[in-house]
Amino acid sequence: MHAEAVLALLEETGALLNGHFELRSGLHSGRFFQCAHALKHPEIAARLCGELAARVAHGLGAAPPVDSVIAPALGGLIVGHELARALGTPFVFTEKVDNRLHMRRFAIGEGERYIVAEDVITRGGRVRETVDIVCGAGGTIAGIAAIVDRSGGKAQFDYPLYSLVEMEPITYEPADCPLCRQGIPLVHPGS
Repeated sequence: MHAEAVLALLEETGALLNGHFELRSGLHSGRFFQCAHALKHPEIAARLCGELAARVAHGLGAAPPVDSVIAPALGGLIVGHELARALGTPFVFTEKVDNRLHMRRFAIGEGERYIVAEDVITRGGRVRETVDIVCGAGGTIAGIAAIVDRSGGKAQFDYPLYSLVEMEPITYEPADCPLCRQGIPLVHPGS
């Protein structure tokens, strides 16, 4: 599945929005991802994450198998679960407590190998928090997997990153936003 086909599927399901959006950073953009709109369809989630699993498996090659997939809640939950199913591994997740991720329901085993799963990576903060949790508990990271890497290569990790789409949306400072000048209504879609 090529990136263009993934983007078309995301747009068709309402997961890729076009318009005038205020991002969490305060910047404005003409595009916004809400992968939950694609992932709410189990067959589409299975298709996207199956393709992602194939890329992860190919990238890992002859490396030792992974023991589990881990994802930060909330955005990575469906991706992590479907990726684990496709890879034939267990799935665990981290949860927010006071806006920080913590391991609450599961334990990381010493020396266990994990794939960190996420729906969209922008700056990579939640992925880094999850990596720190795994490594801090004695586990290791085999790789990171995301449906969309929208960091434009700016989210750097010490591990291989597998994604279906790599891009960097154009963003504007509010004072310099051509969408504002065109009078296009500003939307606050949330994350």
